[in-house]
Parts: sequence; C-alpha cells; structure tokens
Amino acid sequence: MLAFKTFQQELDTRHDKYERLVKLSRDITVESKRTIFLLHRITSAPDMEEILTESESKLDGVRQKILQVAQELSGEDMHQFHRAVTTGLQEYVEAVSFQHFIKTRSLISMEEINKQLTFTAEDSGKESKTPPADGQEKQPVTWRLKITPVDYLLGVADLTGELMRMCINSVGNGDIDTPFEVSQFLRQVYDGFSFIGNTGPYEVSKKLYTLKQSLAKVENACYALKVRGSEIPKHMLADVFSVKTDMIDQEESIS
Repeated sequence: MLAFKTFQQELDTRHDKYERLVKLSRDITVESKRTIFLLHRITSAPDMEEILTESESKLDGVRQKILQVAQELSGEDMHQFHRAVTTGLQEYVEAVSFQHFIKTRSLISMEEINKQLTFTAEDSGKESKTPPADGQEKQPVTWRLKITPVDYLLGVADLTGELMRMCINSVGNGDIDTPFEVSQFLRQVYDGFSFIGNTGPYEVSKKLYTLKQSLAKVENACYALKVRGSEIPKHMLADVFSVKTDMIDQEESIS
C-alpha cells in the first residue's frame, strides 16, 4: 500500500504539471496570434517601426510565458510533456518568423529562435516563482527551452498562410512589390519542404498541401499584377484577387 501511495503521488504530480503546461501553451498561442494580427496591420499603417516595436514587446511577454514552461520542465524529460506545449511553440515560431520576414525578407533559423529562449534569473523577475527541480537552487540559475525541428517546420508551414494574407492585403493598399517578394520566398520554402517529402513526420507532409495552396494564390496574384496590372485600378486589385482565390478554392474542393 505504501508503494502504491508513492506511485499515486508521482502520477498526480505529473498530471498536475501536464495541466499547467497545457494552460501555458494556450496562453502562448493566444498571445502569439495577437502578435500576428498586429503585424498584419503593417500593410496599411503609416508608421511601420511603431508596429514592429509593439510586436517586439508582445513577443517579450510570450517569452515570459515560455520561461514558465522552461521552469516547469527543468529537470524533466521534455519529450514526455512535448504534446502539452507543441501547439503554443508552433504558434510562437510562426509569430517570430513572421516578424523576422517583415524586417529582413528572410527566414529566421531554428538556432536564432533557440538563442532567444535561454533565460537567466534576471530575465525571470517576478515570473520565476517555480523553483528548479531536484533542488538545484545553488547552481547558476539558467533555463533553456529548445524548439524541436518538428515544431520549427510546422511553425514555418503555418507562416506561409500568413504571408499569403499579407500579400493580398498589400495589393489592396497599392503595394505591388510585396507580392513578388513573398512569391519568391514561398517558392524557396516549398522547395525545402519538397525535399523532406514523405520522409518527415506525418504533420509536416499534411501541411505541405496547405503550403502549396498558399503558393498558388500568391503566384496567381503576381500573374494578375504582371499581366493585367496596368488595366485594373489599384483600389480594385484586391477584389479581383479575392474572386480568383475563391475560384481556386472551389476548383480544389471539386477535385
């Protein structure tokens, strides 16, 4: 009976930790989505730097949540709790990579993301209420959370949908350069995912279809700009693209 009491306590502790991680993952997902919505305003905002600064402060808040995840996982095998936090981490990768693309027109690497997720006691501030596991208070307090390759790939795959929306919004505001930049970038991302093919995780191959859809919509917008851009007034371009996008969706649903 004593042995089973011990097992019960261990399982209860593990389940409680899992639930806390699920709640933190939800918070990370919500805040990351808000950051993405904010960044979409950059196509119509007069001051781009102001939105980038605000998005950076929002991402700092998300990292504070990730710090709490790292504290919860201190001394634990992350793979045992990966399912609880994977959704939030994917959304964070999507938000960070979206911001990085707007700034540099390039893809942020997994190493750069992981560098931002190394925390010290100074970074924790009031958030560091959860002590490290196994009583390691005497050692230099550092928490790390590494994004797994699968989380990185799935976050980048979701990024393509946001870039497609940014492309259409940019055209609606008279910006005819962004669609071609996005199209070239999406082709490179699609080529990279094509090399993985069916050898990667199931979720990656599943998102490849959505990536292909986003690329087709952006290429369709670029085609219309190149061929009919001089015929259509700038304020009507977005309407033309939205109609063509609906037609593509209908054709794909029929096929």
